[in-house]
Amino acid sequence: MYIYHYTIRRLLYTIPILIGVTLVIFVLFHIVSGDPTAVLLGKHATLQQMEELRRELGLDRSMLMQYLDTLKSAFTLDFGRSWATKQHIIQMIKGGAYASLTLSIPAFVFASLAAIAMALLAAFFRGTLLDRSLVVVSVVMMSISVLAYILFGQWIFAYKLGWFEIAGYEYGFPDFLPYIILPAIIWIVLSIGPDVRLYRTIMLDEVHQDYVRTARAKGLSSRMILFKHVLKNAMIPIITNLVIQVPSLILGALLIENFFGIPGLGNITLQAINNSDFPVIKAMTILSSVLYVIFNVITDILYTLVDPRVQLK
Repeated sequence: MYIYHYTIRRLLYTIPILIGVTLVIFVLFHIVSGDPTAVLLGKHATLQQMEELRRELGLDRSMLMQYLDTLKSAFTLDFGRSWATKQHIIQMIKGGAYASLTLSIPAFVFASLAAIAMALLAAFFRGTLLDRSLVVVSVVMMSISVLAYILFGQWIFAYKLGWFEIAGYEYGFPDFLPYIILPAIIWIVLSIGPDVRLYRTIMLDEVHQDYVRTARAKGLSSRMILFKHVLKNAMIPIITNLVIQVPSLILGALLIENFFGIPGLGNITLQAINNSDFPVIKAMTILSSVLYVIFNVITDILYTLVDPRVQLK
């Protein structure tokens, strides 16, 4: 019951946060960025054309009314229509979310499990050649640009060897599988490097705690200590890192989706930037803010499930 009350209270606390976030977004898009009609019509547009477009887009209303629409969209998720495609933005988001999640969820699960397993190995064999090799490989993987992975993967594995599709996407299982395997592998390779280094540091910190020395004094094996005690106590920072990545999974990966022609939210966002489609850009910015706020609450709740010492007050 206390989790229920805590969740309600935290969600109520998010209301002023969302008001502040939407205010910042509104200022950036409607005041700092200048007149969007000048961007949409080009430098040769007449004043009459700009005034007509302002009325068509609703930009001739007062700033207060425009901000209230922005604030309302954060709670109702009704973002209006795209300036470029004239589609309802929420329908674009639903279609893009499906494509993004079919790629990001398998990649995220495999990358997380692999990173945790490799970090456990590094902690178990700390100071050995295996530990040093895992650290070196992780640093090398982090140092290579995402563009290098994408271009190399498309050229070697898709174009030369023909193992995967170079680009494209088809809705429906299992039709999308041939199109997401290569980008998912690239996503996993990109994620493992920083995650292994982070999780290894977390687990090595736990290895030097008093409860580990006590467990060793009781005669428990290193394997039992590492997998039953160290991993369990290291779950809070690991959960923090995992849950905070979930909004980015929903929002997609800009470069990977764009280069592989996957019509996910990342690709939609990039096209909106190229087309100066401010409603879509604003919608994606607000959506990301809402997701981060919600998943911060979920993170706190998950803490109590893995560590009974954590109390939600």
